Amino acid sequence: MSKVLAIKLTVCFLLFFTNIFSQQKDTTQPQPARKRFFHNIFQQVIDAVTVSRKDSVGKPALLNTKSESPYRSYEGKIIRRIITSELGFEKTFTDTTRKINYYGTRILNALHVDTREWVIRDNLFIRENSALNGYMLADNERYLRSLEFIQDARILVMPINGNQDSVDVMVITKDLFSITGGIDVYGIDRVRARAAETNLMGMGQKVQFTTLYDKNRQPAFGYEFLYSKNSIKNTFVNATIGYTLINTGRSDGTEDEEAIYLKVDRPLVSPYSHLAGGFELSYNHSENFYRKPDSLFYKYRYNVVDLWGGYNLGVTKLLLSDNRIRDRSFIALRYLRNHFAEAPFQLKDDYDPLYNSRQALLAEFTLFRQNFYKTNYIYGFGTTEDLPYGFNLALTGGWYKQLNLNRPYAGVNFSHYIATPKGEFTQYFFRAGGFWNRGKLQDARLLFGGTFFSKLYVYKQVKIREYIKLSYTGLFNRITSEPLRIDNAFGLRAFRSDSVFGDQRISMYSETLMYAKYKVLGFQLAPFVFADLSLLSPEKSTKFRSGLYTGFGGGIRTRNENLVFGTMELRFIYFPRITEKLNSFKISFKSNLRFRYNSRYVKAPEIIPLNSDDTNILY
Repeated sequence: MSKVLAIKLTVCFLLFFTNIFSQQKDTTQPQPARKRFFHNIFQQVIDAVTVSRKDSVGKPALLNTKSESPYRSYEGKIIRRIITSELGFEKTFTDTTRKINYYGTRILNALHVDTREWVIRDNLFIRENSALNGYMLADNERYLRSLEFIQDARILVMPINGNQDSVDVMVITKDLFSITGGIDVYGIDRVRARAAETNLMGMGQKVQFTTLYDKNRQPAFGYEFLYSKNSIKNTFVNATIGYTLINTGRSDGTEDEEAIYLKVDRPLVSPYSHLAGGFELSYNHSENFYRKPDSLFYKYRYNVVDLWGGYNLGVTKLLLSDNRIRDRSFIALRYLRNHFAEAPFQLKDDYDPLYNSRQALLAEFTLFRQNFYKTNYIYGFGTTEDLPYGFNLALTGGWYKQLNLNRPYAGVNFSHYIATPKGEFTQYFFRAGGFWNRGKLQDARLLFGGTFFSKLYVYKQVKIREYIKLSYTGLFNRITSEPLRIDNAFGLRAFRSDSVFGDQRISMYSETLMYAKYKVLGFQLAPFVFADLSLLSPEKSTKFRSGLYTGFGGGIRTRNENLVFGTMELRFIYFPRITEKLNSFKISFKSNLRFRYNSRYVKAPEIIPLNSDDTNILY
């Protein structure tokens, strides 16, 4: 076991045992403090393993409903007043009458500043004195849950006695504990630490500072600073500015970089919104902090200008005619310029996906109809999760330049989401695109597949889901694109090798996840087993033989709402077939994970990626 893993596990076990006295107790008959502390210490250890109380998922259908369903009976009524309310850490959405009032929640409430009312209102697109639209209320509730500092949200409609035409609306939110941090220790010579406040003073602002100590680095210390603001003045415009000396910003190269960057974006928060877009500016240059010889160090400087914008067609007309129609069409335009003022001399004039100057002008037409189911126990431990159903079709075309190669591009991206009343969720996706040059199709790419979540099975309070993912990827007549790899979301999880590549890839992943009824020291447990398979066909020029790469194993995910950390995952993996840089057995530990289903309606036009994905792969 590596030193990194050993130190992380030691920290986790220390947290387990420091939390032993934070368990929920019956406080109806208080005892003297001295007696409570010393009474039956062995019983405290036994009580540390508890059985979770039944919750709303004892009947899975209670949280498997269309998001707009609670609001249908109020359609068209006038919203008289919008009221906001914030739940503390001692309450849950499944039972707001029961308080979890013990040491852990008291500490969190004492250290945490609740999100201020004006911040919640800055993230509302429902308005007082307007007609209630059930779909819009459901969209706004889901959008609140997508914010980094919000754990869960509900929007409730309250009838008014004696007034049949108007209603009041209550917006209830519960924060995530906003103080976060982490430390990665790579032996005694290299340490990376991070501290962040994701909701500074409850004002929807994030401040993050990261530092790196490396004995072999000159200077030994490096750092990064980041600041971001959510929904500036109710515009839904988010802004981030950062400066880094440790390669944590936007980076194209493999060397450590010094960079400063500014990013502004406005998502399409609802199908009833008109505009979406954003821009990113950054200046980057490599720094030889590790004193490599000039022949090995890639010296380069580049800057990035990336901007896009789009308009939702026909929204005003639909709002005036029938606001229940959810079919939308969206047009967008994007300009990208990645200019290398100084390129690595080692490359000369060769085409390279990382170190060449690039320019692109892309247009996209998107047709979509996307609604959501509210469910739980997909990735979270009972909190509300939003899974889409409907379709999204994007047609992309434009111009792309790399070095002296100018080529037109065309592509298609289609996804179909299916949700059943039983709680099964399926997605099919198809992507294809390529460049045209001198009468030939170049860097053509094809990607299709699907993902599937079974319904939630409940057996003696143990909740079980099955997850399956299948995909095929093909790359044809490669000129400038990087080859296919399997060390990514479309290959094998935790398979770290840059020597396995090709032009065709078939992958499958299957996982059975069980949410156990037991808690250990307040930690909810979710053990899982998985199988991972990927078949990669090499390009003709490679020396590696083709074959099937597999990974098998299991692990456990856990979360304790009393602690700062998000979900933690410990994964044990066995790779029957390995490369020269990989061991057969691997132990992976990740902390502070916050799984979310990607639910964006539209995004910036792009060339279809083949070795990464941010629209289908969920974790």
